Amino acid sequence: MSQALQTVPRVRHGRAAGFTLVEALVALVVLSIGMLGIAALYMETLRASRSALYRTEAVTMAADLADRIRANRNPANAYTGGGQNAIAQADLDDWDAVIATLPSGAGEIRFVDGLGAIPSTYIIIVSWTEVGQVDPVVYELRIEV
Repeated sequence: MSQALQTVPRVRHGRAAGFTLVEALVALVVLSIGMLGIAALYMETLRASRSALYRTEAVTMAADLADRIRANRNPANAYTGGGQNAIAQADLDDWDAVIATLPSGAGEIRFVDGLGAIPSTYIIIVSWTEVGQVDPVVYELRIEV
């Protein structure tokens, strides 16, 4: 027989095959860091989603009041609290109740009387405080009447 056919591979019996304990611990640490990153990303997503919800509610509230002001036949200065317009007072009562649903929600309405060719303007301001922020978030809507 030839020399090549008689060669038998030798097996090492001194070393075990597979993962060592150190390799398994390193893999566990890497996996743990990845899971912490995923958890942090999830928390940031929840915070951004809550912020978007508050902003959407504020825009909807301001637009609703703007539509009520436009629908009122006598809106001039009726929504700043000093007028005797019963429709405006009812609208403001409804709006105040809705504004209270925002965290530390507040609403303000300003009236700027028009001069000549410049129409009168209402400025509707909605503000609220988001979690983890000191300064309130403010949304402002201007409408001409």
